[in-house]
Amino acid sequence: MRGSTLTAMLLAGAVGLGAAQAPSPPPASSPAEWPSPGRDLQGTRFSPLRELSPGNVAGLRVLWSFSTGSLRGHEASPLVIGDRLYLATPHPTAVYAFDLERPGSPPVWRYQAAAGRDPAPALCCDVSTRGLAWHPSGRLLVPLFPGDLVALSADSGKELWRTRNGDPAAGLTMQGAPLVVGDLVIVGVGGGEFGGRGHLTAYDVSSGRRRWRAYSTGRDADVLLGPTANAAYPSHQTRDLGVATWTADSWLRGGGATDGWLTFDPVTGLLFHGTGAPAPLNYDQRRGDAKWTASLFARDAATGVARWALQLTPGDRWGFGAGAESVPMDLDLGGREVRALVHLDANGLAYSIDRLTGRILLAEKYGPANWASRVEASSGIPLPDPRYVPATGRKVEEVCPSLLGMRTLQPAAYSPLTGMVYVPANNLCMDLEPVAAAFEAGRPFVGANARLVAGPGGMRGRFLAWDPGTATIAWEIREPYPVLGGAMATATGLVFYGTLDGWLKAVDAQNGRELWRFRAPSGILSTPITFASADGRQYVAVVAGVGGAAATAFASATAGSTIARLGLPGAFGDLPAVTNPGGVLLVFGL
Repeated sequence: MRGSTLTAMLLAGAVGLGAAQAPSPPPASSPAEWPSPGRDLQGTRFSPLRELSPGNVAGLRVLWSFSTGSLRGHEASPLVIGDRLYLATPHPTAVYAFDLERPGSPPVWRYQAAAGRDPAPALCCDVSTRGLAWHPSGRLLVPLFPGDLVALSADSGKELWRTRNGDPAAGLTMQGAPLVVGDLVIVGVGGGEFGGRGHLTAYDVSSGRRRWRAYSTGRDADVLLGPTANAAYPSHQTRDLGVATWTADSWLRGGGATDGWLTFDPVTGLLFHGTGAPAPLNYDQRRGDAKWTASLFARDAATGVARWALQLTPGDRWGFGAGAESVPMDLDLGGREVRALVHLDANGLAYSIDRLTGRILLAEKYGPANWASRVEASSGIPLPDPRYVPATGRKVEEVCPSLLGMRTLQPAAYSPLTGMVYVPANNLCMDLEPVAAAFEAGRPFVGANARLVAGPGGMRGRFLAWDPGTATIAWEIREPYPVLGGAMATATGLVFYGTLDGWLKAVDAQNGRELWRFRAPSGILSTPITFASADGRQYVAVVAGVGGAAATAFASATAGSTIARLGLPGAFGDLPAVTNPGGVLLVFGL
């Protein structure tokens, strides 16, 4: 990968404008800041700061810390804008602003959302939030788990507007981080495992007025699909596939959550997002491809209209979904520079896609994915291995990956300097048995029993460097638990990530050699960030607080509960022996 136009853009901290119809993006942020969960709109989680290096990272130490007081899963990373650090906690959400210029960085304001009636938590993922969004007008955009999107004054914490985006009665909660593009804030919903019909919505940052909404299922007018969903593949070109590929009206309760990561390409003006798995997992209750669940979309950010859609796991009987981030980058493929989109999917396949057309350029396994043999070039469809396709009422054993996917929305980092994507991953397989599921609004609608076990090699987690230009693994680290937190890369060749058993690690981006580690008070689900003060000193921050999917290890899941039937406690059951819940913000410096 050479000559990437994205490299210069990232190192300059610049954000440009490609498509004339797209909203004007916000001004370029300072390299010292971390203004969005992915740092930039492309979601690279790459910092151009250079004080910390492989030569001195061993000198990092804790400078200050802050307890959130919450025992739920802490997946949200802080944002840093100017001399303020902003942090959101799990439900019932509190938002804090810290003054980085004062000794000890004390809080300057606190916003506390009303707890209200506690909604049913997402089955796999606790009542976490994955982050805030910020707009240069001085607004913070805050998703509240029960379904509201709130705008706060970044100066005072005062609530400026509030709008209802989810529907707790239908199980549609809000966990995903919003993305600000121009004067729009774009946000999705969770709750696919409740049979909630997923949607992605854009709101006006100033007023909270809805500008567009695109559903994951339904007719093309609801999904905001143009005349053809993807000209590269005939299976995607028939009208109203979001209805025709479902049994009867099952698309109305078919899932397709949109709580995954959102990215934006300022070169093409396209917004990229994935949709979650269909509901229920029992394929016999909804026969067909179940479009447009487990799919990727490229949308015009101003209108929401899809330039293309690509279904990665048709019919998705395994619960994978496609919510992981998709990072726009330019790849050198055989001496030809391609505007690509790189997506490492929960189904175990890593895709390099032409981001203008949705055509797959490369697709290879990045771990043990025995459910499929390969992706067929002419159709773009993975060819399932018949040994791992569950028939009516029949259990399949040792299918990989598990229903948590090879990734569980833990975000990767991309370094334009090495050309590598640094990927936190699960190494879990499962026995899966389809069972009948009855739909009731706001209740679990799963349709499967599962038993999760460690994958090949006996370890349950992996951290790896993926070369998207050659579709190969450069190096990997085995971890005892699934790596559910995100990765962060720097311009000096450092990569940071956290582990469920509480280690924050810095490794060499070239070879994965560990350079530094710190034992946090709790397991880490968030993504480390880095920022700089006015005098140029560089800091690293991370939020510890185990929970999320791993919350099952700390809950009393009875033998008859939905959590137990999904096999989640078995994936994390020994975690309480090595760590405890409890949210703590840690800030490190030299």
